[in-house]
Amino acid sequence: MALNRNPHVLVVGGSDSSGGAGIARDIETISSIGLRTCVAVTAVTVQTHQSVAAIHHMQPSLVADQMRAALRANNVAAIKIAMLPTGRVILAVAAVLSENPRIPAVLDPVLVSSSGKPLVEPNAIEVMKRDLTPLCRLVTPNLMELAVLTGSDLAVDDEDTLRQGRRLLAAGPRALLLKGGHAGGARSTDILLSPDLEPVRFDMPRLARSMRGTGCMLASAIAAHLANGKSLEASVRKGKVLVFENISTNLM
Repeated sequence: MALNRNPHVLVVGGSDSSGGAGIARDIETISSIGLRTCVAVTAVTVQTHQSVAAIHHMQPSLVADQMRAALRANNVAAIKIAMLPTGRVILAVAAVLSENPRIPAVLDPVLVSSSGKPLVEPNAIEVMKRDLTPLCRLVTPNLMELAVLTGSDLAVDDEDTLRQGRRLLAAGPRALLLKGGHAGGARSTDILLSPDLEPVRFDMPRLARSMRGTGCMLASAIAAHLANGKSLEASVRKGKVLVFENISTNLM
């Protein structure tokens, strides 16, 4: 079969049987922006909206083979990466990214489920920092993930967040989106940080309502807009608005 020329986003991550997060949320989000998806499953989880009962890891070679097959079959214009449960899976994903350096990759470093279940083996975090983040156009940690990735306490203010962000940036990512959804205050502020530019802040009112899968939604939306040729700043801005609107209406 000939290559599908329609722009696709390749989603690399875990399944969520509840549909609240993971690949199901990614596909919903990317489809709402008008793009197609193809997938490489890294783990199968058994979970509800309240808890994770089981996690089954895919073999690293199977993850890489899924990615390469998706890339052969489709015009992949961006890659969105989330749950990577082991160091060997991370290395397999990094190998495929190295083969396709022109395709922008967005990494949502999912380390713990909403219910508190660890989703990544502890020894895999250094592998992620060393071998994967330098290959990504954007990495999108929340404050808890930022603390884990930098070996720090949870940031208490903007200055602390930026200090941790710059430490992580030194590990090699081209840009970071430091998500403020878990902070306090009346406003929810995300900070786009890159080596040679001043930080860019994206500010929205903090909503009382919450929902699962917002990190998946944001990273997928950014990847979809990058696939459509938008700049990184514009992609983040559009993604932030989409998440705000969907939490407000709880339609997704």
